[in-house]
Amino acid sequence: MTDKKTLFIDGKEIEFSNEPNLLEVIRKAGMNVPTFCYRPDLTSFGACRMCVVEVEGRGIQSSCTMPPEAGLKIHLNTEKTRRIRKTVLELLLANHDKECLTCDKSGSCDLQRYAEEYGIKKIRYPEKTLEEYLPVDDSSPSIVRDPNKCILCGACVRACTEFQGHSVLGFANRGSKTIVQPMNGRPLGQVDCVNCGQCAAVCPTGALTIKSDIEAVWSEITNPQKTVVVQMAPATRVAIGEMFGIEKGLNSIKLMNAALRKIGFNMIFDTNFSADLTIMEEATEFLERLKSGKNLPMFTSCCPAWVKYLEDSHPDMLNHLSSCKSPMSMLSPVLVNLIPKYFDVKREDLVVVAIMPCTAKKYECKRPELTENGRPDTDYVLTTQELGRMIKSAGIDFNALEPEEADSPFGEYTGAGTIFGASGGVAEAAVRTAYEFAVGEPLKDVDIKQLRGTSNRCRDVELDLKGTKLVVRVVSTLKEAEKSLKEIKEGTAPFQLLEVMACPGGCINGGGQPRSCDDSKVKAIRAEGLYKEDRELPQRKSHMNPSIQKLYQEYLEYPNSHKAHELLHTIYTDKFKNSYKNV
Repeated sequence: MTDKKTLFIDGKEIEFSNEPNLLEVIRKAGMNVPTFCYRPDLTSFGACRMCVVEVEGRGIQSSCTMPPEAGLKIHLNTEKTRRIRKTVLELLLANHDKECLTCDKSGSCDLQRYAEEYGIKKIRYPEKTLEEYLPVDDSSPSIVRDPNKCILCGACVRACTEFQGHSVLGFANRGSKTIVQPMNGRPLGQVDCVNCGQCAAVCPTGALTIKSDIEAVWSEITNPQKTVVVQMAPATRVAIGEMFGIEKGLNSIKLMNAALRKIGFNMIFDTNFSADLTIMEEATEFLERLKSGKNLPMFTSCCPAWVKYLEDSHPDMLNHLSSCKSPMSMLSPVLVNLIPKYFDVKREDLVVVAIMPCTAKKYECKRPELTENGRPDTDYVLTTQELGRMIKSAGIDFNALEPEEADSPFGEYTGAGTIFGASGGVAEAAVRTAYEFAVGEPLKDVDIKQLRGTSNRCRDVELDLKGTKLVVRVVSTLKEAEKSLKEIKEGTAPFQLLEVMACPGGCINGGGQPRSCDDSKVKAIRAEGLYKEDRELPQRKSHMNPSIQKLYQEYLEYPNSHKAHELLHTIYTDKFKNSYKNV
């Protein structure tokens, strides 16, 4: 029996175990102190000094960097700690663009919230002059960077380095001239950013925000000449409710359907349908590669940030990528080709909108490979955050909506399509179908839990296809993916299928999802919401989707047919020759 370790917070004895710092102990005890720079999934930085506490015998300490010790006596809100926090806030505000009413982070900005909580009404320090303001960088298709709202917390720099191993953003200059900027001060759209949006997800202010397409979509919806159709990704359904006070992880897909109809979308479909379609194509492609022994291991191609990373940094490995388009980019050409065929809608009057958890999808829809006759298959991508704003601006009471179903036939899906939104879900869905395609027998236990998890660690699972041994690997974050690429190049890789998602934990934690300060908990909650829907659906294998079977019978013929390749597969290019490499 081990001795309990305890410390004291404001006179109350608190037990602790393996918490990495005082801040986590404080939060576990149901209390909190403000912080800008701390994120549970990133290394502690101690830059902002907002989380200071007073420790008896130790003085003022940063709670995010000080490890807990037995017997410590900690005081959270002394006169000294509150004075320090107010001074920090005043200094930040003196150097900050305070146009809050027109800022995308208004209402979800930590600086705004703390200024209100600490009653900051006057700023005692000289404020920045207009001449000192720096230009806003909107060159990226996914992210807008406003250096005038940056508080130098460094969260974005650490996210880029620690999640993606990429270091696109970094500190430049010294002293009062210090700024965060892309490499060599170039615009964000001219460096090898993968558009994952994790920098914006951890940014506590409006310095990094999602590039909005809300007004453009409203313009299409209110145009009587246009037929505007919409699809929504798996991960959005377990996150959108957070913007309306609904329990985290609760599946709100039927409320989303109702809200989208009230907004004015003419037809509503579900990207889960095309996730099933992706599995039909991808599982077939994988089995063909496994049989021939060529271009193994095969990489999943659903994550556009991962695809761009390979094109930018490892073009010699593009032959390992599945040629399948992502579910979003499969459903859009299906809609573009079949809606004019079966409904009285001209192609030029059809607008396709996708609701995604991912900022990189804004980049993906602009890829020239995903166009037909010069027009994108997907006209606009809205993130979960953007849809939440549209619902609010339309005056819709989300919680009071009556649940509605998506439109048929592209709204029917299986549990395999749903789990695409969590790390390991694509691989698990592929195995469910590939097993039955390969051995001709039902897979009895479809819950391959070894592939699941929201941590960034690598997960290898060995499977047996009736005598054929198969190793599937799942990783999230590009930093982890890089380790697997190294194994392949060294000839030591034990796996034949590699699933990569750039965002930690997968799409459930995408850069376009509602912000959460405690990503380590919300990821698991959102993932469980998807697995719950998977368990409850009547069909859990993609090839058992009746609407998918009908699509092949009437239009696509069979998986990996010539027609399917024309519509559902794509090519990749060496981005080294792109203009940003030569700027």
